[in-house]
Amino acid sequence: RLGLERADTAEKALTVIVDLLEKYGQGGNCMESHMAFTYHNSFLIADRKEAWVLETSGKYWAAEKVEGGVRNISNQLSITTKIDREHPELKEYAKSKGWWDGEKEFDFAATYSYVNTARMTTSRGRYCEGYKLLNKHKGSITSEIMMEILRDKESGINMEGGFMTTGSMVSVLPQQPNLPCIHFFTGTPDPAR
Repeated sequence: RLGLERADTAEKALTVIVDLLEKYGQGGNCMESHMAFTYHNSFLIADRKEAWVLETSGKYWAAEKVEGGVRNISNQLSITTKIDREHPELKEYAKSKGWWDGEKEFDFAATYSYVNTARMTTSRGRYCEGYKLLNKHKGSITSEIMMEILRDKESGINMEGGFMTTGSMVSVLPQQPNLPCIHFFTGTPDPAR
């Protein structure tokens, strides 16, 4: 929200977020219950001209400029070797922890997460299923198709049970500055409604 308030481009919003992350860190419970459950965050940041994926691990972060096609995030790190901006100590910290030898190509997701990144797009899971659904409609995604994807329960995109999806947003950002941007938000906690 502060990125939206303080920046007029996607890249400037990225800078706002990483500056706040550096200054304040991140944290807080992800649930209203008394069970302590926290995780690090990922962001899709877009304006009319460009889009970025920002993924964080503590105060460390990596950002990837989206160059085309489709891109999604979902409860795991997904930036691998295409890193366009990064925390200045990202690689040095990984070396100091013994996570990266400094020799092989640096892979953010493989280095900073417990997920086997080779299986991210092949194993069943929210990230993989979202990737499949987006690719199925690549080149012809409309706001209606995006809403269908976000409502999909079988894929796990729209979660039910202990962890529930609590809202979804679809934005239409025309490149032509004379056309208005349109934003759709769910009116109830369940995107299927």
